[in-house]
Amino acid sequence: MSLTFYWYPKCGTCRKAKKWLDEHGITVQEVHIVEKPPTKEELTELYRKSGLPLKKFFNTSGMKYRELGLKDKVNTASEEELLELLASDGMLIKRPILTDGNHVIVGFNGEQYEKFFKQM
Repeated sequence: MSLTFYWYPKCGTCRKAKKWLDEHGITVQEVHIVEKPPTKEELTELYRKSGLPLKKFFNTSGMKYRELGLKDKVNTASEEELLELLASDGMLIKRPILTDGNHVIVGFNGEQYEKFFKQM
């Protein structure tokens, strides 16, 4: 099974998630979310498989999100516009994102990771 881990190494939450994975001996393919952000197509697939609302993919605590005034836009923009916006800048994407190609976890929560790996 191949796992992809989209992360930003300077992000504290991402480092916690990576530490959790390392401590549990789980190998992942790391993708630097800022240097190589997911494409619109990849984001569409991640979004659809996650079962989450698209606005959950936005890094709402990030400076870029606030600079662009996206708080209201995420509620009114089309899915297409939001996906294009996310694909335009990795700093807009909530991280980390972990996927096995079928399941997707956005953000980090140790209990959620435990559950994810028990069902595999």
